[in-house]
Amino acid sequence: MAVKMRLQRHGSKKRPFYFIVVADARAPRDGKFIQKIGTYNPLTVPASIQLDRQKALEWLNKGAQPTDTVRRILSFKGVLYLKHLLRGVKLGLFDDATAMTKFQEWHNSHEANITRRNSDHKSQQSAKKAYVPVVKKVEEKQEAAAESAESTEASAPAEA
Repeated sequence: MAVKMRLQRHGSKKRPFYFIVVADARAPRDGKFIQKIGTYNPLTVPASIQLDRQKALEWLNKGAQPTDTVRRILSFKGVLYLKHLLRGVKLGLFDDATAMTKFQEWHNSHEANITRRNSDHKSQQSAKKAYVPVVKKVEEKQEAAAESAESTEASAPAEA
């Protein structure tokens, strides 16, 4: 039996919300599943992802194949990196404690990166809000200049 890790769509029309599930590859998209391992909401800014890292890692080790989108989510959450490190432990390249310290270092830098990007995004949004009134004032001045030019043309005597 081929097992897939994939998204199961919920939510109303044009308001998607997804469960991240482990399901038989033959089951329909929103049909029967084996286990729910998380949720994904693309409508929030930034998109919110809740994932049980341990369950996802167990299913990957059992041979479950993630779809492209779920693979990106697992990579973003660090599950694929953790699997990579644990494979190194199995091969005897380093011990379990070293693998966990490497993962914690990656996780801390990743979280710092996310908070930096969120703060940059918020500052860009506030800059856009400050920029919109300036644009409106310039457009109003241009409209006023165009109206005054039209009124001077209309008031000037027409030469025949």
